[in-house]
Amino acid sequence: MSALDQARLVREKKVSALELLDAAIERYETYNPKINAVNIVWLEHARELASRADAKRTDDPSTRAPFFGVPTLFKDLGLMYAGQPLSQGNKAIKAINYVPQQTSELAARFIAAGFIPFGRTNSCEWGSLPVTEPEAWGATRNPHDLSRTCGGSSGGAGSAVAAGIVALAHASDGGGSIRIPASCNGLVGLKPSRGRISMAPLGDEAGFSVQLAVTHTVADTAALLDAVHGPGVGDGVVAPPPERPFIQEVGASVGSLRIGLLDHDPHGVHVDVECRDAARNTAKLLESLGHHVEESWPDALNDASFPPRFGAMWATTQAVSRDSLSALLGRPATKDDIEAVNWEQAERASKASALDYAKSVAAAAMFRRAVSQWWSDGFDLLVTPTLSRIPFPIGSFANDPSDPLKPSRLASEWVRFTAQFNMSGQPAISLPLGRTATGLPVGVQLVAAYGREDLLLRVAAQLESAAPWKSFSPTALG
Repeated sequence: MSALDQARLVREKKVSALELLDAAIERYETYNPKINAVNIVWLEHARELASRADAKRTDDPSTRAPFFGVPTLFKDLGLMYAGQPLSQGNKAIKAINYVPQQTSELAARFIAAGFIPFGRTNSCEWGSLPVTEPEAWGATRNPHDLSRTCGGSSGGAGSAVAAGIVALAHASDGGGSIRIPASCNGLVGLKPSRGRISMAPLGDEAGFSVQLAVTHTVADTAALLDAVHGPGVGDGVVAPPPERPFIQEVGASVGSLRIGLLDHDPHGVHVDVECRDAARNTAKLLESLGHHVEESWPDALNDASFPPRFGAMWATTQAVSRDSLSALLGRPATKDDIEAVNWEQAERASKASALDYAKSVAAAAMFRRAVSQWWSDGFDLLVTPTLSRIPFPIGSFANDPSDPLKPSRLASEWVRFTAQFNMSGQPAISLPLGRTATGLPVGVQLVAAYGREDLLLRVAAQLESAAPWKSFSPTALG
């Protein structure tokens, strides 16, 4: 049942918020030991929130919130919720049981939308890898195949939603971390435009990372975006407001669009046939729906300098995270506090100069404009595989002290189609339109021009209607 449908039952008094929560907790207790998706819970606090929701009269304005009484989970990265623990996937922060005293703007908007959070989902340390196997909490597994990764860094969110613990879970995306687990787990994952979601009070909208959720349905994604988008105090980048509510795009007429297809890696990195075929089959489906599809993509995606440029800027965030960890611990962070891959990236970034970083920022701006020109020249959407490979076996990205950057190199080969649009700031969505012979979901990515989530949601809903994915349900959980 979708999150919107659950909220409708609560508003109509057919089920209580507390009953919904207890059912979610029961599923958490049943399935989480198998998948390790949820690493932190605050069950009594959540039950108190649910009881308060049930005590409200139906004429209380808050009961009209779109997700009134619906249980959810917050990612264990970045999103502060005052009074409840946050570890950022780091073993040193876990050890001190850090509890923020602030609530992030987005968390407050989730609460205002009616959600009842009851815990956090596992994330890799500082969101640095496309898998969820932190040394602090252990690996999260894919409900479709327990031997495989659920993706990352929002892998705990993807696994929890795929397993049915919750219908919708908060997620964030700095290089693909909403779209990657959406692809691995058979879910809808929208990365909004830069500046669409406030990063207040501590984040920077001008950076790579954005936040939203993974869901089962396009309607849940659209309604959530309506509930939480818009600037916060002091936001540095603000996306253009939509012409109408995003939920009105679901089922709206699409017309005939000009769509480009990129079904391979321009730099020659291997793409699994299942990923390539999922993109090609989606292109054929779009043509059958009246769109014009041709093999075309932004020339800037052929630029071989993009991966190292992105990697250099990404490594800088690890250096900043290491300094923040030192401040939180009240002492210099050591190798024992941080996973080897992140320590090595922080070391390398700390040796770079301010001039090196400024050159990377300037190159990123040029890349953003070059990529965006393709849409300005007349294309509406780009279709790609979400990932170059099907989900890897658990342990493939394990830290190796003798070769600490090995996980990063493997990540670069897997995430060939997502990080470009974190750098360009454009909205992109992964849809579960493919499947392997063994039943693993395969995502297909659609990318729109900056600020055009409306078009993405309209086409995503059209595809959902033409090729429903509700039948995608995990078999590995029994």
